[in-house]
Amino acid sequence: MTSYLRPPIEAPVFRDADGHVIDYGHRWPGSPPEETYSVDTHPERFAPLHTIADSLITYLRDTYDVRLIEREETAADLLHPAPPFIRAVRIQPNDPACAAVTIVFTEYPGVLMHAGLLHDFYYPSCGCDACDSNWEMEARELERQVLAVVTGHYTEGIERGFHPWVEHSFTYPDGASSGRSRSQAFSVERVNAAKPVLRSLPEGWAAWPLAASGS
Repeated sequence: MTSYLRPPIEAPVFRDADGHVIDYGHRWPGSPPEETYSVDTHPERFAPLHTIADSLITYLRDTYDVRLIEREETAADLLHPAPPFIRAVRIQPNDPACAAVTIVFTEYPGVLMHAGLLHDFYYPSCGCDACDSNWEMEARELERQVLAVVTGHYTEGIERGFHPWVEHSFTYPDGASSGRSRSQAFSVERVNAAKPVLRSLPEGWAAWPLAASGS
């Protein structure tokens, strides 16, 4: 459990050509219409993610024993070149057994998170009309994944062998999620650098220590 609270959000409202409010997240009871794929009508609906990401950064800075590194070069923590962005912040725990988190604010607007050594996460992962995501869905995922890292419920691993799987997992109070990719999807340098670190953490990344009282 953490003391993080989501800030108040003035959610944007969007209307269709007939003036009806577009209920993003609940538009398609079945399969979405074919013409909605690869169409992104209102990407600005995700703008509240920037407010939430900023609130998370402030909370982590004030609560845990970390240092913040905010500069353009920090976006290079991502596995692939960042899309156009306006801010990049690395929250680096002072304990090396804890996974760092880098948050990148994209112009889209959206948020990218790099967690630990080998994994990036996207909010939204896809903003097209067919996927029908909304800022609340994406905010919920951003918050719970960041807080899972912070509380020591995030693991990364690299299997042994030729072309091994690179894996990650999150554990939440209400369940878990995980994923894996072949090592060919990563740079050789990153994988080789990550191997000794991750193998020294068989139980996963540690929980972040709290900041000293009064700091």
